[in-house]
Amino acid sequence: MVSRRQVLAAGAAGGAAALIPAGWAASGRALAAIPPLDAGDIPKYVAPLRIPPAMPAVATGPERDEYVIAVRQFRQQILPRPWPRTTVWGYGSTAHAGSFGCPAPTIMARVGRPVRVTWVNQLVDDRGDHLPHLLPVDPTVHWANPAGGIDHRDGHGRPDGSRLGYRGPVPQVVHLHGAHSAQESDGHSEAWYLPAARDIPADFALTGGAYAEFRSRFAERYELRWAPGSATFEYDNDQRPCTLWYHDHTLGLTRENVYAGPAGFYLLGGDDLPDGVLPGPAPGRDDPSTTGYHDIPLMIQDRSFTADGDLFYPGGYSSHPDGPVWVPGFSGSTMVVNGRTWPTFTVQRRRYRFRLLNGCNSRFLLLSVAANATARPARPVLPVWQIGSDGGLLPEPVPHERVALGPAQRVDAIVDFTDVPAGTELYLVNEGPDGMYGGGRPGVDFAPADPRTTGQVLRFVVTDATGADPSVPPEQLRLPSHPRLGAAQRVRRLSLNERRSGESTIMLLGVLDERGRGLPLRWSDPPTEQPALGDTEVWEVRNFTRHVHPVHLHQVQFELLGRGHSGGVRPDPGDRGWMDTVLAYPWEVTRIKARFDRPGRYAWHCHLLEHEDNEMMRPLNVLPRGAAAAGDGGSATGDGGAASAPAGPGSASTPTG
Repeated sequence: MVSRRQVLAAGAAGGAAALIPAGWAASGRALAAIPPLDAGDIPKYVAPLRIPPAMPAVATGPERDEYVIAVRQFRQQILPRPWPRTTVWGYGSTAHAGSFGCPAPTIMARVGRPVRVTWVNQLVDDRGDHLPHLLPVDPTVHWANPAGGIDHRDGHGRPDGSRLGYRGPVPQVVHLHGAHSAQESDGHSEAWYLPAARDIPADFALTGGAYAEFRSRFAERYELRWAPGSATFEYDNDQRPCTLWYHDHTLGLTRENVYAGPAGFYLLGGDDLPDGVLPGPAPGRDDPSTTGYHDIPLMIQDRSFTADGDLFYPGGYSSHPDGPVWVPGFSGSTMVVNGRTWPTFTVQRRRYRFRLLNGCNSRFLLLSVAANATARPARPVLPVWQIGSDGGLLPEPVPHERVALGPAQRVDAIVDFTDVPAGTELYLVNEGPDGMYGGGRPGVDFAPADPRTTGQVLRFVVTDATGADPSVPPEQLRLPSHPRLGAAQRVRRLSLNERRSGESTIMLLGVLDERGRGLPLRWSDPPTEQPALGDTEVWEVRNFTRHVHPVHLHQVQFELLGRGHSGGVRPDPGDRGWMDTVLAYPWEVTRIKARFDRPGRYAWHCHLLEHEDNEMMRPLNVLPRGAAAAGDGGSATGDGGAASAPAGPGSASTPTG
């Protein structure tokens, strides 16, 4: 084993990361039977909040901004010192060694100006040999399965009897979550690729089943061919200004790849409001080190660690005789914000804009600003003013005492510290559950997160302002209006289902049968959601499970029409903007409306990553213009009314307004 002095310094943002040289044992230490660190032993509010910098570009020409971004393995100080640094994966610019971080630097984009990113899989050591996964990998789920070769990739693998499971090269593919992307740039789960390592076995598949098709489509459109171990995507940025994020999306491995660290913000700016109306600035390229930021992305995640600082996911199952076994959900024991456990953020007496992102695998968050970190029920002392959701600004600001965030959801918010006395300490606290979420109120319908650990997120320390705040108070904001979607051509009736599989329970998407019961389908079953290009559709998603599921559609931002037993209950004010991920509550119908205006192969899925990785994902194929929409459907209903009687898969529907 090499000494720490032999580690190749990468100088990542925050001074916390280093590349892993050949033979470094840390990549396997988290797999040992080491008990997790007691989160109660970790001191809180020791380290300052880390604000991810802007991602460096490699070119900024008249037509687009260009980036070359790799995923690498390095070590970062996530736990407070004197605990060791944690081995993680993260993105950074290949031309800027100091840019790698977890979360990654933020890609700053503008509406109407394309961004081209070459995503490179560099999960290799300094000899060019592949690095194994940081975590035990169950190869028996429906996953990328590179060891299966060309004939058996993107399928179920075989148990190998190893306590560590699959130890081969790790596939990657990046999805820009919420983006209006062409199919070849969407990060399809079967478009993964292995690193260009020198030791990949000859019988391994190097790429997923969709990779070659999308590589050809991209070459035809842009006259650029992807290099081995990479994929180049073009983002047109032809949508409203909003908060997006990018993360790995490999088939059957997303839960563990994202847990290992690869994720970052993508802030799409525009001219919705004049400069200065909202708090700013956000991090920009080439900012002086003294720049003060008032528009700040906050990626909130839960993680567990071993006593030696390694990631722990999840404890106790890797001793199974057939190797690691998939688990249906995970809640970490610590809260991590922008890559640090329980940080402190010093704020001035002014307004701040926070881009809140739930980056957890399975945990739901219920956030408020309180004066006491541990008192429950929490007593909010400042409103969180929501001004936007996944897809951009709301019709009007909405004050919340508590903000609910499911995995992958974003809330664009303003918190006003203007009238808080200097020296005050406030806390961002979480009253979501420590287990699966079924809806309801904390302390009544479920026990809130442990107030000693996962019930705390971030500390604010208020100081005097050093200058005037030109931003508009949130209660006085006038947000721009945007046109809503027109009449729908089709109604689809879909289902979220719970089924036993061996000794565990799995969740499946599906349609409704002739009696209105859920008909579960797997990723490999024939596509049923196939809208025609240019069509607007209403989807009625009936949840037959005990859990809330965050349902995510690729390619589109959609409107929430209604909820409840029949889907006719109007959305709350905070849900009346554009969204790409919607919470579907147990035994309710969730009705959404979307327009599908880019052809090709996409997906829709539950964003509880453990569910997504084990069959809770389905194809979403947009058929060419002029084709008849295909798959499930039903008779028409009015957009504002209750759901109508169910119809079976493949039935026709008539237009609805």
